[in-house]
Amino acid sequence: MIKKILLAMVALSGIAVTNVAQSEELVDKRWYVAPYGTYVKPAGDRGTDTGWGGGMAFGKMLNKYFNVEVKGFYQGLNNSNGSTVCSGGLVTQGEIAPGCNSGWVQSGAGRWDMTGATADLQYFISRGTFSPYTVVGLGGMNTTHNGRSAAGFIGEAGAGLTYEVTDNFLIRSDVRYRYNNNFSNNLGSGPSEFNDMLVNLGFVVPFGAKPKEDVVVAAVPVVVPPAPVIVAAPDCSTLDSDHDGVNDCNDQCPNTLEGVKVSIAGCWIVDVKFDNDKDIIKPQYFANLDNVAKRIKEHPELVIEVQGHTSKTGGLKHNIQLSERRAIAVKKYLVDGTKSPNLTTKGFGWTSPIDTNDTEAGRANNRRVQLEINGQSQKPLVK
Repeated sequence: MIKKILLAMVALSGIAVTNVAQSEELVDKRWYVAPYGTYVKPAGDRGTDTGWGGGMAFGKMLNKYFNVEVKGFYQGLNNSNGSTVCSGGLVTQGEIAPGCNSGWVQSGAGRWDMTGATADLQYFISRGTFSPYTVVGLGGMNTTHNGRSAAGFIGEAGAGLTYEVTDNFLIRSDVRYRYNNNFSNNLGSGPSEFNDMLVNLGFVVPFGAKPKEDVVVAAVPVVVPPAPVIVAAPDCSTLDSDHDGVNDCNDQCPNTLEGVKVSIAGCWIVDVKFDNDKDIIKPQYFANLDNVAKRIKEHPELVIEVQGHTSKTGGLKHNIQLSERRAIAVKKYLVDGTKSPNLTTKGFGWTSPIDTNDTEAGRANNRRVQLEINGQSQKPLVK
């Protein structure tokens, strides 16, 4: 019956191996030692009481499901429990057991000492704080009984449980069935095959730090902002910010009042022409200057520079002085003899012509006065 149980447990372990042989999900690959104690409950074929033992295992965790280990052990069984197992064979005086025929002995009498080792394969149904497993093992054992010794084969199968106290300390216990075959090396003319039940209790000490499972962080979706819409700057040739009729590309005086007369450079031109080398304003230009003065009075917040210019005749120093006198003459007329902090003058001589100096008509155009709004308005400009 016990042999059938062994075969069934081996078959179940084989099925487990088949089902998970392809799994390679690694959890722990540490080596470990596992000392343990054993309670032995022999079957009736030994004719002896229960016993105790202990051993040491050395193993490795292969992956999520499997451990392999080798272990050595010693176990001892107490004297006969009084049951009689008669065996035939040659005996000496005093060996004839009570209740046995002449020439038969009671094979269970005397102590049993068993020393052996196995290689075990453990299959873990799950791993966690509590980890149930099944185990099969194969090995050899030397048995000493009544002065005789026999080496034989052993096979074990069972189930157990580990409890993880810390990462490097686990309590372990399992229950196993053991089959022992001594290959006809009779111990005291007894049987050569034995069956035992083993209850093991011990602990497992893995070496090194326990691998930690990778923490899977949910990927945060990356929100890609839409590409900025780049609006091309308008072409300055299409703009006229001060509405003076000169586009912004060519306008050298961008703050000119709307509606005033401007030069081709967009600057406020006072329609005053001077005779050559003169700074006297002719009466024919008084009406034009009166209109300019009116516009300035409408916008007292503006800072305006009165700029004088000459044609290119004579020396530069003389022409700069002449242009400055022409600017001062126009300023005095515009402020009607009073001082205005917002009106300044500057002479440029012939350095900024608006026409050619090669003809008399061109030189006449260059002998001019123009107004430039240099400062920003202190309040919105009313046009």
